[in-house]
Amino acid sequence: MTLDHICARLLISGKVQGVGFRIALRDQARQVGVVGWVRNTPDGYVEAYLEGGNAAVRRIISWCYGGPHRHRSSACRCSGKNQNERSPIL
Repeated sequence: MTLDHICARLLISGKVQGVGFRIALRDQARQVGVVGWVRNTPDGYVEAYLEGGNAAVRRIISWCYGGPHRHRSSACRCSGKNQNERSPIL
């Protein structure tokens, strides 16, 4: 594990359910080597847990503000810390 390995938990609101946001997020994360999971929440958010290199995770967080063309994210709350174990692939 490298020193720049970080994890982040995201809670994304806006028009993010029913528009392909989760699949697009998964695909973006896979392209840059980020692992974790993504799911819809019952209250209309998309929640994600990301792990990977600092630059790659930050790139995915930034992507969440733009995302696929059919969604509109109104907020992206992020919390993160260094992590010693890797999660299953997205």
